[in-house]
Amino acid sequence: MYLACAGIGKLSLVDWDAVELSNLNRQILHGEADIGEQKVISAARKLEKLNSTVEVNSHAVKITTENFSGLLRGVDLVMDCMDNMATRFILNEGCVKAGIPLIHGGIYGMMGEVTTIIPGRTPCFECIFPRDVEGKRPFPVFGFTPALIASLQVMEAIKLLAGFGELLAGKMLYVRGEETIFMTVDLEKNKACRVCGGVKA
Repeated sequence: MYLACAGIGKLSLVDWDAVELSNLNRQILHGEADIGEQKVISAARKLEKLNSTVEVNSHAVKITTENFSGLLRGVDLVMDCMDNMATRFILNEGCVKAGIPLIHGGIYGMMGEVTTIIPGRTPCFECIFPRDVEGKRPFPVFGFTPALIASLQVMEAIKLLAGFGELLAGKMLYVRGEETIFMTVDLEKNKACRVCGGVKA
């Protein structure tokens, strides 16, 4: 929503799922009347009403290793809004190969994290997280946590696309909502990383 309101000229939405009642506490582009509809169709309709000058492309598909390179055509930036690690690894590998920045955001209950991954410059997602990591499922979600993390991701996206400010490049911002703590830590490349090689391009 904030990308569209900011006037980002072209948005590509990728999601193969349909709207469910349990989504509505956090996915506020949807309402009760949209239950059962493809998420990308419901979301695109609302985004076009928010800003008619933004081109919205909907892809009602599941992201796979085979189709992701095609989904990246014409894309300048990828926003990680995933709920599973397996798809994040696909995003990371595809973005590193294509040289496209990836803004990662993740949440768990009242906790969240954000980092901006720039191929050839920063650690990639696989430098930070081992392949065998998979969070507990199902995991708790309070609507305000993804709203906060998404807003921080949009802030990073606008800075990156417009070329100003200091990015969370090579840094992870952690948010602990229980204590209202924001903490930034430096990230390091994994020299043995199989995706980015752990070295600058």
